[in-house]
Formats: sequence, C-alpha cells, structure tokens
Amino acid sequence: MHVTHLSLADFRNYARAEVELAPGPVLFVGRNGQGKTNLVEAIGYASTVSSHRVSTDQALIRFGAESAIVRLRVQHDDRALVIEIQLNRTGANKAQVNRGAIRVRELPRYFSSVLFAPEDLALVRGEPGGRRTFLDTLVVQRNPRFAGVISDYERVLRQRNTLLKSARASRIPADALTTLDVWDDRLVDLGTELMVARWQLVTALRPHVAEAYRAVAGDDHRTRLGLQHSIDGDAAGPHLDDEAADAPLDPEATRERFRTVLTERRRAELERAVTLVGPHRDDLVLELNGLPARGYASHGESWSYALALKLASAHVLRADAVAGDPVLVLDDVFAELDEGRRERLADAVQGFEQVLITAAVGGDVPDRLRATTVRIAAGAVVEGDD
Repeated sequence: MHVTHLSLADFRNYARAEVELAPGPVLFVGRNGQGKTNLVEAIGYASTVSSHRVSTDQALIRFGAESAIVRLRVQHDDRALVIEIQLNRTGANKAQVNRGAIRVRELPRYFSSVLFAPEDLALVRGEPGGRRTFLDTLVVQRNPRFAGVISDYERVLRQRNTLLKSARASRIPADALTTLDVWDDRLVDLGTELMVARWQLVTALRPHVAEAYRAVAGDDHRTRLGLQHSIDGDAAGPHLDDEAADAPLDPEATRERFRTVLTERRRAELERAVTLVGPHRDDLVLELNGLPARGYASHGESWSYALALKLASAHVLRADAVAGDPVLVLDDVFAELDEGRRERLADAVQGFEQVLITAAVGGDVPDRLRATTVRIAAGAVVEGDD
C-alpha cells in the first residue's frame, strides 16, 4: 500500500497543498517550522483518526477557517481508493471513501500507517497513559471493530465514575449501591475484551521488537515487554518473557478476576469516587538488560527502543494486512541518530513499500532514502531533486 497523492485544504499552515508521492522512500526536506511534519501528520490522521502531536482536532484547522480537508489517493496493486476527511471546528468530523460516507472511526479499515516522531520517546520514558494509547491505536489498526469497544468502555467508565461521585456525596453505603452492579457488568465485559486484545498484540510484538532493536542499535540489549494488569494488584509482576507470557490470556478467568476485584475494591472506590482497576490503569512494561527501560535506559537506548516498538508495529500490521504494507513515516528522526544508527535504520526500513521521511537537513538522511525529494517552504510544496 502506498499514497500516490495528498491534497490538503486549510490544514495547519496549508491553505492549499497538492503533492504527488511515489512508492519507496520519499523525503520531505525544509527548514524547521515550514510544514514538513504537517504533511505526514495529515497522512497519519487518515490511519489512526488522531494526531501524534496534539490531543484536539481544533489545532489541525488553519486559523480563521471553519474546517480542514485531508484527501489521500491510496494504491494497492490495481486497487485505488480516495479517502477524504473533513475536520470541523463545530460539529462532528466527516469521512468518505470513494465518495461514499463512512464513520470517521472506520478509517483504519481502509488505510494503514505507522508514524515515528520525537514525541514517541515518551513510550519509553513517559507515563503509562501514552503506552496505553500506543497499544489501543495498534489494536484498532489490527481490528477496527475495537474502536467501538474502546469507545464503549470509556463511556461506561465515565458513567460509573459519575455514579461513584454521586454516591459519595449522598453517603450511600457500599453494600447498598446495587445500581453499580449494572455498570460493573458492562465494564467487566468490555474491559476483558480489551485486555485480551492487548495481550494478543503484545505477544505478536515481542519477537519483532527484539529483532528491530538489534537492527537499529546494532546490539542485543535483551528487550523484554509485557503487560501489568491492575486487576492483579501491585504485588504481581508482569509476564515479560516466560511460558505464561506467550500463553493466551483466558477470557473467562480474566472476567471473573476483574469482577472479584471490583467487588473487593468497591469501598475504596466509593471513598475516592473513581474506578481503581481495569485496562484504563494497566501498563506496558518495557525492560532492557533486565532493568526497567524507564529510568535506566540511556538516551540512545531509549530512542532505539521507541523506534523498535514502531518498527515492530509495522511488521505486525504487515503480517495482518490484506492490503499490503502499512505506510511507514519517520518524522524528524535521523537528526537524533548517530551515523551508525542512521545506516542501520535505513537498512531496517528499505523493505517497506513506502517510507515517508521528514528532515531539516537532507544530508542527515542516507542517500538510498532520498530517491524522491519534496521541498517544503512556508506552507508551499515544491518537488525537486535534493
């Protein structure tokens, strides 16, 4: 799969932009602040229905405009799709595929990409919420039906927390709060489904992360990753690299454990007016050389680990996809790497059908990744040789 044409209207700093794209490596080059990242951000949005830079879509709409349009022409073998997204300052966003309306959350069914940016260093060094978002985004890309599961879980969680706050304010005893049981049932069903999907994902990622880390870092620092489930309590460590880690997560056992822990924690939840256990409090645990990567990995090791997670994501999506490779996007990555890592990363990504790269200095990018160069200046796109 590759993007053959990108069209923007009132997106970020682009009043209008039209750019033809080729398969293979494509380099967007220009000084900082000119709009390179805005182009790949638009492509990433069409795949994940979110920006890798901001949490609200409002920032994506050009100042003074009421809406922004992102249109992609995507090719896989002999099949072409035109994907269009309208981001609205007021009202719901809209999406079309080949002029037929679809729900925005269905976009991952039609287009797949994996984007790595400097912000992804937080996957290793940041808070659990970023790692949960990473997992859930990939879960949806593997199976778009989970967009609805995650949305429903978040809605039930909000309603359950509202009920807990109301009960605390009314001083309702824990054993008298029977209305909470209905929300518990929904939370357990949806939460279990999400936990099982995350477990399956991490199992699929594990060998690819190890291979990608070795490819980028040029060394084997024994990467291990696993899930820390809040329903297991703080005392239970994550399964990182053992038989239990590779075994399927039993949905029925997980469901019963979740339900039991909710009952046990009800009094504490009433006191704090918040749901204390569930996938919204789980974490992806990363280890390097037997130590937690967060807090112990060097800057270079953290970069290599974060890159490995994204490269592994691309390999997992490639294995799942019927529409070919995901588009791989490397946003402002090469400037942060030494020459050895640059060359090894170039080797690692060359097998993908399309790799989009942004750089302020074209010379930071190995020659073999500069087959097609697109120059950017002040929100204008000009194709040309490097």
